[in-house]
Amino acid sequence: MSGVFAVALASALSLSTALPAMVAPGATPVPLAVPAPAPGAAPVQLTLPAPTGHERVGTVSLHLVDRSRPDPWVPTEPARELMVQLWYPTNDARGRTRAPWVSPGVADLLNPPGSPVALPVTHAYAGAPVGPGRHPVVVYSPGLGMERTSSTALVEDLAGHGYVVVTIDHPHDARFVEFPDGRIATQALPVPTDPESEARMIATALATRVADTRYTLDQLAALDRGRNPDAEHRALPRGLAGSLDLTRIGMVGHSLGGATAAQAMLEDPRIRAGVNLDGTVSGTVLTAGLDRPFLLLGSPGDDDSWTALWARLRGPRHRLELAGSGHLSFTDYQVLLAQAGVPAGDREPTLGTIDGDRSVAVQRVYLRTFLDRYLLCRDGRLLAGSSPRYPEMLFRS
Repeated sequence: MSGVFAVALASALSLSTALPAMVAPGATPVPLAVPAPAPGAAPVQLTLPAPTGHERVGTVSLHLVDRSRPDPWVPTEPARELMVQLWYPTNDARGRTRAPWVSPGVADLLNPPGSPVALPVTHAYAGAPVGPGRHPVVVYSPGLGMERTSSTALVEDLAGHGYVVVTIDHPHDARFVEFPDGRIATQALPVPTDPESEARMIATALATRVADTRYTLDQLAALDRGRNPDAEHRALPRGLAGSLDLTRIGMVGHSLGGATAAQAMLEDPRIRAGVNLDGTVSGTVLTAGLDRPFLLLGSPGDDDSWTALWARLRGPRHRLELAGSGHLSFTDYQVLLAQAGVPAGDREPTLGTIDGDRSVAVQRVYLRTFLDRYLLCRDGRLLAGSSPRYPEMLFRS
């Protein structure tokens, strides 16, 4: 299992030239060559696996400004700005277009003209009305240096099964965050020079992400009461007010986002269940533990922080290992790099050997089963032990 600092910044560079393996800020990425197309050939269209739920998916982004705290990475910014995106069930997509995987400005940076690939389009319809009823809420935090869109395949699937999923961009931690006025916040993490400075950087990033999460939850409460917290007061989807069941909140994160899920659960009792996808744990949660359901789901290998946290989980706990996976298997790059033609041998250090589509399918089932069990009190028998239907998922204790 990979540590939070050795996270893949696959979204940091153009898909047209070099897709990096796991690198730290300031390090030299290991290039993953994307084969050049034949002269005159159209770019390869990258696609995300279709959601499996019975609902269509809608999406909307919000620009949130927390004026109670400055940005920790850029001292000249007196308020902490966030971009968050809601993904939700909808039963009316008429006249709506499917949202792009990333915002236009970020897309230009990731994939300039002449690229041999075209970035994917999501399965979510921009601005579609929210489906009737009150929906459980899941907050998602990405890995260090990655954007809120990095696990869209998992997020869309949850929305298609009735959840409202809120993905958070952490500006200046993520490589690129675009705001509605076209500004793009770029990564401003300090480059560590020794283990002590690395630990300080991670601690600051973790504390910032927890504060981002808690502020987002505050704004969701306002949103559910009928307020519009968007800084530009852009129009919100019909039916959004009153649609959030904020008594049923879970949190999922990949890499440092997984550590954020654990620490945020400790600090905020509104979060009833949490999931860490292949992230080394840090923070006070390692000694304080948790008294609510928590899932550790990762790639093969040992992580001392998981062992330490496991001993201090006092609520329902589950530790699963996805055979053949790698650190980036819990992101969209599990399928996108193969589609882009990156050779299998180059993908294996970060993605393992498991087939990408199968990896996503298995993760979706277990993630949804965990959240269904502990947020909706549904059947959780799949969490009781190994299943012949999913032999790749190994149970550890």
